[in-house]
Amino acid sequence: MNQPRSMKDLPTCERPYEKFLSHGAASLSDAELLAVILRTGTKSLSVIDVANEILSHSLEFPGLLVLHHISLKELTNVSGIGTVKAIQILCIAELTKRMTKAKRKDGVRLLSPETVASYYMEDMRHLTTEQILLVMIDSKSKIIKEDIISTGTVNASILAPRELFIKALSFGAVNIILLHNHPSGDPTPSTEDIKTTNRIKEAGSIIGIKLMDHIIIGDNKYISLKEIGLL
Repeated sequence: MNQPRSMKDLPTCERPYEKFLSHGAASLSDAELLAVILRTGTKSLSVIDVANEILSHSLEFPGLLVLHHISLKELTNVSGIGTVKAIQILCIAELTKRMTKAKRKDGVRLLSPETVASYYMEDMRHLTTEQILLVMIDSKSKIIKEDIISTGTVNASILAPRELFIKALSFGAVNIILLHNHPSGDPTPSTEDIKTTNRIKEAGSIIGIKLMDHIIIGDNKYISLKEIGLL
């Protein structure tokens, strides 16, 4: 019975492991890096071929960017990719986002809408459903705690100020920032976005925790309700 083609079937000069040992990880192409994770291809496709098929899956998000957009189901539809390999790939994509964020977190101070949007952009711009993130900050504008408080359309009936400020008070937050994404890629605030923001602002004024901003994340762009005068 024919076995799946692995990296051992490739010419020695084309094997990612050998290239890594000789020249380091930076010498590997995107497909070769992914091939190291995949390990084996199929009876008719080398592991490099399978990697290239994944990376070319989307014309809209070419190359490595596809890993932030491809679903588990779409991955398992690729020849040679089972559930375990698909999960491994998606976990690696998530790890890269978290590593980038962790590297920046210690020194970040959320002093401007641009800083806030830049810090959370990669986390939120690829989401396929709306997510509302509560960021609790201290008197030096550093992050105390982040919490996803809702998934779905921003709606005043879903986003209750009471629960939001209970969280903020429990972590000793001085101020808070709200962020949410628009999967359409257009960060223009809706009437409901503005209405909800005003309710949170008013509640915070009574409690003594200021809503510093509400930032809507689109596809590599954002709108700050503070900057456009709606907060």
